[in-house]
Amino acid sequence: MKGLISFLIRYIPRRYLQLFSHWGLRVVSIFYRGKGVECPVCENEFKKFLPYGRKARENALCPSCLSLERHRLMWLFLADRTDFFSPKYSILHIAPELCFIDRFKALYKEKYVTADLESPLADVKMDVMKMPFEDASFHTVFCNHVLEHVADDFQAMREIYRVLDGGGWAILQVPLFYPLKEKTFEDVTIKSAKERERAFGQSDHVRMYGKDYPERLRSVGFEVEEVWLAQELGEDKTRKFALPTDEPIFFCRKPL
Repeated sequence: MKGLISFLIRYIPRRYLQLFSHWGLRVVSIFYRGKGVECPVCENEFKKFLPYGRKARENALCPSCLSLERHRLMWLFLADRTDFFSPKYSILHIAPELCFIDRFKALYKEKYVTADLESPLADVKMDVMKMPFEDASFHTVFCNHVLEHVADDFQAMREIYRVLDGGGWAILQVPLFYPLKEKTFEDVTIKSAKERERAFGQSDHVRMYGKDYPERLRSVGFEVEEVWLAQELGEDKTRKFALPTDEPIFFCRKPL
């Protein structure tokens, strides 16, 4: 299973995985039913989660809703640290994750907008560096594991900041490769897929973020809080939900 999933992720285009992978995994989920772990997103229990990743991580992917470690962490953060589940905002979800789309849409209805450059699941096709929305259009923006793909991440950050209203907030996650570099590394001369994977951790990444990532966000105006939720929840809940202990939530607020 580990080898098969790694192969599919590496060689099947993302848009096709988004459309079809969940059907096969729902069948697989029958054989994983048990009491070892629990997904807080879909509230199903399994003996363990599926492996996932180009270099497959054990106990990562929920076979029911397709949440990964970072998605389960974000769900718990939204439930514990925000009033997101009391729907009263306008939401922009960039590169929407399959595990969230139907749940957020049911909650927010027409106030929930999904957007992506190529995803067949998105409501709006757009480039995050030039978004087709007016200033202060949304109270909340989700943009997870996107900025490492974008040619000019500062421009994307400025656009996210622009479309948020005053007092609004965003969760802007990026992959972290440890040990973290002091400074974000990017080099536009690196072109080949193999060289990019070696330099940036993945063939379609254009930078590897370092310890300065929060400062990059602050440079466009955000107030940034790093919340180490998994560590705060403790070992039992971290194990129960299979959470990443080495990833903070980057909670970014636009001042009033």
